[in-house]
Amino acid sequence: KMTQQMRDLQLAQARKPPGPSSPNAAKRLYRNLSGKFRVNYTSFDEGSLVGRGEKEKLRKSYLFQSNAALFEAVELQDLDRVQELLKHYSPEELDLNTPNSEGLLPLDIAIMTNNAPIARALLQTGAKESPHFVSLESRSLHLSTLVREAEQRVNELMAQVVNEAPSADCSEKEKQLKAWEWRFRLYKRMKAGFEHARVPDAPSSVHLSVASSSSLQVTFWEPLSVNLAVVTKYKVEWSCSPTFSPLLGEAVIEKLKDLHFTIQGLVSGTAYHVRVSAYNMKGWGPPQASVPPFAIPSNWREYDGRAPRRRGQAEALDHLLGQVKTVHQHCICHEPCKNQPQSRKHSVSKSLKHLFHPGSKFLKTLKRGLYLTAIFYKDDNILVTNEDQIPVVEIDDTYSCLLMQDFLWLTKVSCMWDEILWLRQCVTVSQSSCSCILQTRFKMLLAISQMQGLLGIQDLGQVFFEPIKDKQGNILIVTLKEVKTNQTFESVRWVSICKLQTSRKSVSSPEEPTALDTLLISIQDKLAYHQRSSHALSPGLYLGYLKLCSAVDQIRVLVPEQLPNILCHVKIRSNPNISREEWEWLQKMASVEEPVPTDPEADRSQNPLFQELQVAIKELMTLVNIPLQEAKDFRLYSQEVLDFGDQVSFLLLLPPSDDVCTAPGQNNPYTPRSGFLTLPLQIFELGEER
Repeated sequence: KMTQQMRDLQLAQARKPPGPSSPNAAKRLYRNLSGKFRVNYTSFDEGSLVGRGEKEKLRKSYLFQSNAALFEAVELQDLDRVQELLKHYSPEELDLNTPNSEGLLPLDIAIMTNNAPIARALLQTGAKESPHFVSLESRSLHLSTLVREAEQRVNELMAQVVNEAPSADCSEKEKQLKAWEWRFRLYKRMKAGFEHARVPDAPSSVHLSVASSSSLQVTFWEPLSVNLAVVTKYKVEWSCSPTFSPLLGEAVIEKLKDLHFTIQGLVSGTAYHVRVSAYNMKGWGPPQASVPPFAIPSNWREYDGRAPRRRGQAEALDHLLGQVKTVHQHCICHEPCKNQPQSRKHSVSKSLKHLFHPGSKFLKTLKRGLYLTAIFYKDDNILVTNEDQIPVVEIDDTYSCLLMQDFLWLTKVSCMWDEILWLRQCVTVSQSSCSCILQTRFKMLLAISQMQGLLGIQDLGQVFFEPIKDKQGNILIVTLKEVKTNQTFESVRWVSICKLQTSRKSVSSPEEPTALDTLLISIQDKLAYHQRSSHALSPGLYLGYLKLCSAVDQIRVLVPEQLPNILCHVKIRSNPNISREEWEWLQKMASVEEPVPTDPEADRSQNPLFQELQVAIKELMTLVNIPLQEAKDFRLYSQEVLDFGDQVSFLLLLPPSDDVCTAPGQNNPYTPRSGFLTLPLQIFELGEER
């Protein structure tokens, strides 16, 4: 008989019907549920239910069926059905870690039948083994009991079928006999799988790296051989001794989606040894020591004790801005505006109704002058006025050329849209100087205020990195903002971009399109640029390539189209930290004044960073279309590692000093292939900050 523990479990956790399920029953159950996968249980007609008690009863019944369907799918080794159930139900709804009436969990069945794909799918969802198998003996005894009781039940039913005359009851017993025969074979297969399995081999490719001045990161792969049983967890151990005695700590990893672990709370400057072992239903396998065998928690800043570059900068700038406002708040020009709120708190749905106000001053056509347009988009739709026009306001009708410094000033203003009123007042005070530059910038602020007032929205978004110009003397500055709300607006006109492009009647020739026509033609490219500008890099250490080119009034920087807010780059590794030892090696390499090594046979000094840099440099040179032999004259920027938060860091690769910045008229013999942009340096800095 079963152990008393399993009998108690049967009484407490009986979740399956009294009789066994057959393969055909499993198919019927799954087929009945498959039509409901896309409907949550709360989508039933609640009006037909009487009281909350019946609703809860229906809910439990529905989830019970999904739990039973999961057991049946695992027993039938149907990977597609298992994945479908895991996709449409949460682990809680499936009761993923609650044993059935036989004391088994879905993961137990998967690993004892050695079905690795189903076991991995369950493990990644959070499935666990039954906690009642406290030893190998208890698991073996339980499997033997299941096999013996199933065999006994088959014999009993066989005798009844043979001795009874044909009848309806006999037909039902024949069905039960087939179901028990199938379950008997399943239990025998599970018992044989357990008996033939052995503990797993040691994990492979155990790599140790320095994550910070107080942590180490260990990554590893599955064992080369699991010995007929799926690995269900791993153990990471660490010690200051290579013999691991005494042991300083250990951690068991049961979430197997990503095989890595960060050991926190370590002492900087202390060497730690790490090893990893794997576990299956037969127990723990042998441990595998890491490569390198030990590591010392540290950070490159410990080399000379320097503080982070940006520490306290944001607070200092906020304080400085507050001081400037304090100085100006008592100006006479501010008195009429004291009662005016500086930030209009319109809801988007209400304020956007200004687009259709009869007094709207949006322009339909452009004359010779400087203009501002605001592009608001959601998915493939764009916001237009009631006349199907993109919102455009005039800045200056006598301004025939836009100085780059004025444009770059406006891009900085875009970082403080809610301070436009205050900026206008400050510029008004200084207008007595009659400066042409101040007058132009004051008109820009007026146009921004007009756009904000007509739209009822303070934030106009990000300024596109270059204005649109046409041969008629029009200059169009473009701002872009994505509307991410799912709210439906009653009085706002959203028009698909394709419809707007096809319905607009151009008043210019294809050879000389107006700035508005050019905007409509290129609007999808501009929206793509705006979306890519907000993308972030995945955590890791990167090698960036700094290449500048100068013009009369600006310096531009080379960036990739797919990520224009970051320099051209390749990923070196997933660990963003540079340890003190690695930084000392980089400093030593820079002080020798030798070129960046590219010879694969060069002395590697047993430094993994050396090999990683070699691979990254080759990849980066190919990316920017520079022959690899030219890399011998390139330099690594050795003054600092560029940290972008805690998860992304950069090493910079610099061309020779004479080639860092290409002068006007100077030919660049190695032009990057398609897929790159050159942005004004100030625009790039703003994009990186965003």
